[in-house]
Amino acid sequence: MLNSIINSVSPFLLEKGSAAATNTTTTGAAPVGCTGSNYTIIILYIAIFAALYFFMIRPNSKKKKAEQELKKNIDIGDEITTIGGICGKVVAVREEDDEIILETGADRTKLRFKKWCVYSNDSAIARQEEDKKRAMEERAKAKEQKKAEKENK
Repeated sequence: MLNSIINSVSPFLLEKGSAAATNTTTTGAAPVGCTGSNYTIIILYIAIFAALYFFMIRPNSKKKKAEQELKKNIDIGDEITTIGGICGKVVAVREEDDEIILETGADRTKLRFKKWCVYSNDSAIARQEEDKKRAMEERAKAKEQKKAEKENK
């Protein structure tokens, strides 16, 4: 009775040479406990770690790289939105102090911010959207030309 409880509670912790693992039932059947290999547990842990990596760690590192790239590529004339919600146009970039100076509002107030407070570069986003539109238009033109060439043959 005690052996069956131990085997059902912790079958993977039993050693091959232990008395509980070598006991058989009264009918002479195979021992109760871990009959497979422990490689399944190792494979399970590897699968869990791989899932965590691909669903949590990798996307987070990609996001951090994109943010660093955004902050590194700030140029004069870009429209910027800060974490605090202040929108303005970049007037100056100070690389040695890691700062930017924004010009906001109709009265052209100038504010100095650290680069880490930049939330989005609206000018860069607009440029990316324009580039995507151009690429899609070029693909559509290329498809039309291929269709026209096939019809002419």
